[in-house]
Parts: sequence; C-alpha cells; structure tokens
Amino acid sequence: MADLIKISFILGLILFLLRKKINIGYVMLIASGVLFLIYMMPPVSIGATFKAATTSAVTIKLALALSFIRIFELILRENDVLANMMIAVKAIFKNRKTVIISMPLLIGLLPSVGGAYFSAPMVDEATRDMKMSPEEKGFINYWFRHPWEYILPLYPGILLASAVSKIELYNLITANLTYAVLILITGFIFSMRGVGDGEKATGKIAKRGLWSFLPIAAVLLPVIIFHVELHYVLIAVVIFLLLFYRYNLKSTLAALKHGFSLDVLILILGVMLFKEAMGISGAVKNLSQFFMKEGIPILPILFLLPFITGLLTGLTVGFVGSTFPLIISLVGSTSLGAISLAFAAGFWGVLLSPVHICLILTKEYFRADFWGIYKKTIPASIIVFCAAIVEYMILS
Repeated sequence: MADLIKISFILGLILFLLRKKINIGYVMLIASGVLFLIYMMPPVSIGATFKAATTSAVTIKLALALSFIRIFELILRENDVLANMMIAVKAIFKNRKTVIISMPLLIGLLPSVGGAYFSAPMVDEATRDMKMSPEEKGFINYWFRHPWEYILPLYPGILLASAVSKIELYNLITANLTYAVLILITGFIFSMRGVGDGEKATGKIAKRGLWSFLPIAAVLLPVIIFHVELHYVLIAVVIFLLLFYRYNLKSTLAALKHGFSLDVLILILGVMLFKEAMGISGAVKNLSQFFMKEGIPILPILFLLPFITGLLTGLTVGFVGSTFPLIISLVGSTSLGAISLAFAAGFWGVLLSPVHICLILTKEYFRADFWGIYKKTIPASIIVFCAAIVEYMILS
C-alpha cells in the first residue's frame, strides 16, 4: 500500500509540474530526485542509477537518434524537401485527411524511439494552411503512429509478449488487430472534424515531389529490411545530405548545434534517469507483489498490473517484461484472451504515460498543452480498451 501511495504522489507531481509548463526534462529530473528521497535510496544506489541512465546503450542511441532526427528535419525543411513531399502526397492521395495521417502512419512503421519527432514536421506541413490547434496536430501525430505496436512484429513488445506467454505470434496479432483498427477509427472521430473529405489537389506530380521521398526511404528501408539501427542510418544519411546540398562549415556547425540542443539532452537524461530509478528503487516490483498479496481478482489484475506499469514507464517492453510473467503465474495458463487484454491495458497505460517519449516529443514540437492532447487521447483509448474487454469475454 505504501508503494501505491508513493508512486501516486510522484505521478501526481509529474502531472502538476507539466501543467505548469515546466520543461519535461527538468520535470523528470525533479521526479527522480523525489523518488530517491521517498524511497530513501542510499548514495550507492543513486550513483548506480545515474551511471545506468547516462552510460546505457539505450540512452546513447536515443541521444544520437533524436539529435540527428532534428538535423535531418532541418536539412529537409531548409531545402524545401518537406514542402515538395507534401505536394506529392496531396496529388497521390487526393483526400485531405489521408494526406494528414499518412506520415504518422508511415513513420510509425519504423519501431524507433523518437519517430514522433520525425513525422511531426510533416503533419505540421500538411496542416499549415488550416486553422488547427497545436493540441489537435499533436493528437494526430501521436495517435496515428501507434496502431502498429499492437500488431507489427518489428516492435519488440508484441514479440516479447508472444515469447513470454508462449502464444503463437500470429494468434496474438489476430487478437490485437481489432485494437489497431480502432486506433484509426477513433483517430478520425476525435480529430479533423473541420477537414473536408474531398479536397482535391490539382496538377501532376512533379519529379521533384517524387524525389523528395528518397531521404525518408533511405532512412526507413535499411532499418526495416536490413535491421540496421536507426542512429547509424541517420548519421550516414545526414552526412550525405550535408555533402549533397553543399553545406559549408558554418552551416554544418549550425545544423549540429540545432540537433544537439541542451533541451533534448536534458529531456533524454530526465526520462532515462526516472526509468532507471523506478527499477532500482523496486517501485514497480513492489506494486506487483502488493496486488498479488491482497488477493485481488484476476480481471482487475489483468488491467491494473500492466496499466500502471505502462503508465509509469511509458514503454511496451517495460510492462510486458515486468508484469506478464506474474500475470501468467496468476492466471495459471496462457489464455489468449487474458494476454490480449493485458497487452491492451498495458498499452493504454503507455499511451497515457507522461513519460512516453513519443508524447513528450510531440508536445514539445507543437508546443501543445498536455491536457489538450489528453482530452482526445483519453476518450479514444477508453473506446479501444472497452473493445478489449468485450474481446476478453468472447475469448474466455
């Protein structure tokens, strides 16, 4: 019970500070400090947490990926590549709503941390001439990149869930397909109400418009087909673009300065420090044990364990890896309905998590209000989870 109170207090503090428009990186550093205090972590454990957060391969890869995404986006914008891309997309798809959601969906195929920052400028470009709030743009960019995590084997979460539960990947994907479809449906319900369905683009697709897709393809294809890590691909593509567009030393240094900004580095440090602190303090583990000891019925556990863990970590592999072994031991057998419901609950937590890096980056890019994005995300995700409960009842 004490852990539940402590974590609730920290989560409330995070939400309060975010509402005060404090930079998310500093918010997470503050939350980590409070976590150290209320769990009375000794200096050795605090040092281990800092070491794990700063030297982790994930932290380094994330820092490189996000920084080079910013440089990549700057180069594309300065050379009108994004504008030409949007012209081509409008000519190809014709329908305005399809144009707007196409980029989050496309970039969402890429299971990369920071992908939301990749698609954000494209959503911004597609809606530039529209009276759309930063919060609605943020919701579109955030929501429409996430149907794939339910069903795409490129994402480690569903692969881990299948491996831990020993449920065939095909069966789990089939069970989760309903949630992915509902992400698309609810996205249209809660956004783009003022966008016309039949706005047509005029003119033919220029060659320049088609060529504008090459930089994006150069990043996506090596990652998806050859499984090259994103930061390596981005570094190579950025170097090529700097040479191709003949950036001089001054312009190159300006691009690097833009990419490796202090705000981005603090953001990464804050999120990773909090994530490590949650694990080393034993908070997540203690919460799981609390629910088990209290003898709470199976259905609430299927919801609460993965949901709370997903909410606190903002990571799919986080809730799958830490709660699914417990859930399987409690359920007593690997039920497809139970695992699918637990996955939906955990991912609901991930989608609502204030430490979910996609939400953080989307909010930062559009300078949107967190609550403004939540006002659309919460009801949309409730609909998805209600479908998960219905599916659980049917499969059980």
